[in-house]
Amino acid sequence: MEKWVIVNPAAGRGKVGRLSGAILKAARQEGAKAFLTEGPGHATELAQRAPEGARVVAVGGDGTVHEVLRGLAGTDKVLGVVPIGSGNDFARMLGLLGLPWPKALELALHAPEEAVDLGWVNGEPFGASLGIGFDALVAKKALSAPPFLRGMPRYLYALFAVLKELSLPEARVFVDGEEVYQGPLLLLAAMNGPMYGGGIPIAPMADPRDGRLSVVLAGEFSRMGVVLILPRLLLGRHLSHPRVRAYAGQEVAVEFAHPVPAHADGELLPEASLYRAEVRPLGLRVVGGRAGVQKGALSPRPAGA
Repeated sequence: MEKWVIVNPAAGRGKVGRLSGAILKAARQEGAKAFLTEGPGHATELAQRAPEGARVVAVGGDGTVHEVLRGLAGTDKVLGVVPIGSGNDFARMLGLLGLPWPKALELALHAPEEAVDLGWVNGEPFGASLGIGFDALVAKKALSAPPFLRGMPRYLYALFAVLKELSLPEARVFVDGEEVYQGPLLLLAAMNGPMYGGGIPIAPMADPRDGRLSVVLAGEFSRMGVVLILPRLLLGRHLSHPRVRAYAGQEVAVEFAHPVPAHADGELLPEASLYRAEVRPLGLRVVGGRAGVQKGALSPRPAGA
């Protein structure tokens, strides 16, 4: 089985770039082919070029994982992750956070594989999350934030800029063909994993192996209502709010009168007035999480392995 390691030097606000020499060297010493991406879309091209059955390791954050995922979804290639990004929700879903990068790389290259659910929306695959509405608007606004703002200040700038102009679209929401909501919609999240946005527990009940998308929608909220529910959201206590609803299903459709922003794994999608999402149960082969370390799957390997 060939092993390809795709390193995004821009990930982690440049942290991966500073480590890239050591990462490429370590990957090649493990017998893998290692590549440095040269710009947006390159990780997808590399993942597409990897042979069938290959193990393809994404080194970076959720954006890098999403690009690699686009190149291997629907194949029998295996996705590994070394999480060194500003957002690592896919890796968090797999239990991969907290390891130093050399151990994470070793795990990605040699630990056993397993299967998790794979999401698709309007022809685009996603691993952990799909967000439609307010959170996608915040992500879009953050792209135009002043360059000196980073991390949480950049997010807060975008959040309050969107709140200032808040106007909720009318929406119809269907889960497995049944209409479950009609009215003003602040946001909808369709999740394989429990978190998005770098650790926000939007769907704490989500399970990436249950063959369903966990759907959380927030209906009509005022500007002050958004501000007041944010602390509950960050603590994962928002599901008890009377204007928040939760569902689970294999298919989700959201209709609007005009195009509305959305993101998959934090990456903005082409704006649309209709989003159709589905889950393909256990449709993605991934490298196992920390269980591989705890069961001794990595130590020691025979010489030449």
